[in-house]
Amino acid sequence: MKKILISDALSEEGIKLLREVGDFQVDIKTDLKPDALKEIIRDYDALIVRSATKVTKDIINAADKLKVIGRAGVGLDNVDLEAATQKGIIVMNTPGGNTISTAEHTISMMLSLSRNIPQASQSTKVGEWKRSKFMGVELYGKVLGIVGFGRIGKELAKRAISFGVKVIAYDPYLSRENAASLGIELVELEALFKSADYISVHTPLTDDTRHMISRNQFALMKKGVRIINCARGGIIDEIALVEAIKEGKVAGAAIDVFEKEPPAADNELLKFENVVVTPHLGASTEEAQVNVAIEVVEIVRDALLGRGIRNAANYPCLEADACKTLEPYINLCEKMGGFLSQLAEGRFQDLSITYSGEIIKHDLSPLTMSLVKGMLSPILKETVNFINAVSLAKERGIKIQEVKSNREEEFLNLVRVELKTDKESRVIFGTLSANKQPRLVKIDEYSMEVSPQGEMIVVNNVDRPGIIGNLGTILGKHQVNIAAMTFGRLAPGGMALTILNVDSVIDAELLGKIQKTENVKAAKVIRL
Repeated sequence: MKKILISDALSEEGIKLLREVGDFQVDIKTDLKPDALKEIIRDYDALIVRSATKVTKDIINAADKLKVIGRAGVGLDNVDLEAATQKGIIVMNTPGGNTISTAEHTISMMLSLSRNIPQASQSTKVGEWKRSKFMGVELYGKVLGIVGFGRIGKELAKRAISFGVKVIAYDPYLSRENAASLGIELVELEALFKSADYISVHTPLTDDTRHMISRNQFALMKKGVRIINCARGGIIDEIALVEAIKEGKVAGAAIDVFEKEPPAADNELLKFENVVVTPHLGASTEEAQVNVAIEVVEIVRDALLGRGIRNAANYPCLEADACKTLEPYINLCEKMGGFLSQLAEGRFQDLSITYSGEIIKHDLSPLTMSLVKGMLSPILKETVNFINAVSLAKERGIKIQEVKSNREEEFLNLVRVELKTDKESRVIFGTLSANKQPRLVKIDEYSMEVSPQGEMIVVNNVDRPGIIGNLGTILGKHQVNIAAMTFGRLAPGGMALTILNVDSVIDAELLGKIQKTENVKAAKVIRL
């Protein structure tokens, strides 16, 4: 008998599917305090949560029998993924369950914003009849700029096109050919800001997307632009948005998510008549709740019954013996994917992976899955996992080639990855150290040994005396400690590659100073 604990409210349609399995005991215990959950979790094989339950390291460590954690929703910030992975617990989420509901809510917000529907409704209910006050605008013939063209962005585009809207989109992982086949125009972010009448964001909240729309971006936009956010609070700088509305640059906004939820009573966005707000309702439809419940129940059920793993956020490899051998290479490949995607410039087109050495005796699909997940994660974050990574890449028109090579190499096992974009081609080589830690041993033409972890500064520089000292001095003045430094060059006095592992986050101001250092040709930060 396998025991399943449901600790947050879940649609009855999903619970029914679990109870139909004779070998399952299903317990529903919501609103548990952390100590209470920690006390009882040791008896369960699976845990199903939404966002209320916090699955901390302490709770995971107390879970002696737990095999699966199912999250009914996309975000995994309430689950300690690292602790679950260390204990061999599979964590799965439901990235597609609220796609339609969020796309429809975005359209609803656009229409409400365009036709002043909430304001007109309230005015009419108090006995007013002020038709001229609520003059609106049509969607027809307007340009909608979608920032982030994943599942929700695509569904939004379909609906917008039916209104006669021209759709343009920015997504660094989507190929132009793929975009054209969907009837949209793929543009760079700055061009989108300059051209769009409506701008809707549909990206995860990451270090790179936090405040990606702020003062500088509003300055690029058309006067009278309308802003919609049904994705994540924090993508749009709320203070800058308030300023843009006051200045008349932004004609109105429709906001479903806030930087702080619920928003404070003095939040100025709540005081504008031309701002439509809702309390994080993107996924709040009866159908979405049912879909998410059914999806999480099905993946947990199938995992417990040995029918396969879907939407795993932390487990690409299922057979215990194979996992033991491949686990350090899975880690290596995820690091390589993340490093390469942040190193390369342009839109991804072709990914070629060549494996050589003793590892080619194994099924290498978990390594490829891990590498592609690492490549997509800097932008897609929790919406990409080991299981869906390859299909998401293919949806975006990225071609993936996997090759096993019998060619003798310098290293016992070697992974070579080449990424071609519309601007350049970059190649990295990776292997394991003697203690099975990931190492990059060649980057493009530069032979070196790099530990791909944490905060890294990648510097293209001329090999001149003093360059290392200058970099160290700049970082020292900003109280940034260098944990490791690796240097590779082709010939004395020629171009070189310098990589520094540092102990502090490098902000834009400090990176700018590094880029302006004598003999530095380019520098960027990579976070792993």
